[in-house]
Amino acid sequence: MERELAIEFVRVTEAAAIASAKWMGRGDKESADQAAVDAMRKMFDTVDIDGQVVIGEGEIDEAPMLYIGEEIGTADGEVPKVDIAVDPLEGTTIIAQGRPNALSVLAVAQRGNLLHAPDMYMNKIAVGPQAAGVIDINLTVEENIELVAKVMGKPAREVTVVILDKPRHRKVGGLMEQVRGTRAKIKLISDGDVAAALATALNDTGVDLMMGIGGAPEGVLAACGLKCLGGDMQARLVPQCEEEIERARKMGLEDVEAALRLEDLAAGDDIIFSATGVTDGELLKGVRFEANQVRTHSLAMRSKTGTVRFVEAVHNLEKKKLSF
Repeated sequence: MERELAIEFVRVTEAAAIASAKWMGRGDKESADQAAVDAMRKMFDTVDIDGQVVIGEGEIDEAPMLYIGEEIGTADGEVPKVDIAVDPLEGTTIIAQGRPNALSVLAVAQRGNLLHAPDMYMNKIAVGPQAAGVIDINLTVEENIELVAKVMGKPAREVTVVILDKPRHRKVGGLMEQVRGTRAKIKLISDGDVAAALATALNDTGVDLMMGIGGAPEGVLAACGLKCLGGDMQARLVPQCEEEIERARKMGLEDVEAALRLEDLAAGDDIIFSATGVTDGELLKGVRFEANQVRTHSLAMRSKTGTVRFVEAVHNLEKKKLSF
């Protein structure tokens, strides 16, 4: 892929972030999500790629735009054939309630290199570069925390684990109880585990490890970001019924209980990842609406070069009329 595409993809997440940010705190997550989807879809139509959505807003009968299998981009001439994973608004409840850490996210890889993950639960464990190659989803929570603590040169009680604050993690004998049994520290988040996974690989976040069950599509996006940052991730699908098992198999995942390594989630040596903040968070600042301009803050990364860019943009509304 051409390196110039990285900025083109930033334009795509910027558009989705601006459109959805207008709904912040209004209690209407469906409208916020739809605004992000519409803006992202429109901007993708200007990008010179032959793209296929492998992680999207659902299947063709569930979503009007950005559905799994949809072809996007100009597809004109000799353009890259790519897989695309998107979450136009990662944190729909977050934006509806006006809380921090909502993002617009996408990842792009050469065709055939992203896991076609069904929309179901996935158990995940993620770390930054310092602990890459150490974690193993087949080990216990305690064993993984001890391994991460050892390679980071500190006791388990100084390891910080970020976990989604969900009933499945709070139950007796569940993840939170197991982590507390190691005396490690816990940081709870309400939603947004893509940002949480990336936080393990970025300086000054105070996060060492992400653990727990979240969405499988978000798992693929997180894996793409971690690959760009040199981090590591492992996962396993957690189907809730026979129907979900069959759906996974139809999408090419014959062994739904298999441990998925980083390369299973995001293969190849050239992945581009872009995220734009919708609301303020630890990773990115949110969209700012001013008199005649809009400010955005984005993260653009490429695994092939290891380049990580933070992009602050000022969109002049007197010269560029936003049509979303």
